[in-house]
Amino acid sequence: MSDLPRGVTLRRDAGLYGFERALRRSGLDPIAGVDEAGRGACAGPLVAGAAILPEGRAGVIPGLADSKLLTEKARERCYSHIVRRALAWSVVIIEPEECDRLGMHVANIEALRRAVALLELKPGYVLTDGFPVDGLGAPGLAVWKGDRVAACVAAASVLAKVTRDRIMVRLDADYPSYDFKTHKGYITEVHSAALLEHGPCEIHRRRFVNVRRAAGQGLDPDGQNGESVVLPAEIASRTEESR
Repeated sequence: MSDLPRGVTLRRDAGLYGFERALRRSGLDPIAGVDEAGRGACAGPLVAGAAILPEGRAGVIPGLADSKLLTEKARERCYSHIVRRALAWSVVIIEPEECDRLGMHVANIEALRRAVALLELKPGYVLTDGFPVDGLGAPGLAVWKGDRVAACVAAASVLAKVTRDRIMVRLDADYPSYDFKTHKGYITEVHSAALLEHGPCEIHRRRFVNVRRAAGQGLDPDGQNGESVVLPAEIASRTEESR
């Protein structure tokens, strides 16, 4: 977590909504959370979500948590509550071609900026997950594992994750050989085997090392080794994340 604004204090037991309450007490409002889904996938789009929740009971989303900790049905329920209750929300989709052109880190920053810029209500403060993002048009705070400790970031993570999962399920019908509906573009044993058998399809990200290898290519367009890819030993944990 980066430093809280001067005069803002947060109790350890403040709960998921503690950040917003503490910031509002210091006059920092409205508060937006922003997060992304799909950065570690080697196929499909990168999706960013942003959300501003109302103060008080209206802003309490039943069952809300980090999207990766929720079942698919629970995420869908939270998504429905968020889009109905949020004062403002937005989703931004960065297609694989743009991810390749920009590189994943730059694409990630750009997606978060666009998501905040699209909010119909201009935030007075922005909470980001993990690392600071400049160019948001408002002061902000980077919160380590923000999607687990700040409600608006958790809401943004749900918006991004549900949107991206729906996209990957639709894309599975266009590219049935890769089982995108199951692994959502992350590396699993099934996905790795499909890449080796069929090669990359149009929605694979060419900067990822495993995709370039499957295509029989070497360095990425910038002459580098390419984006990192999840190794086989990490497949189980990545599968859980992409659930």
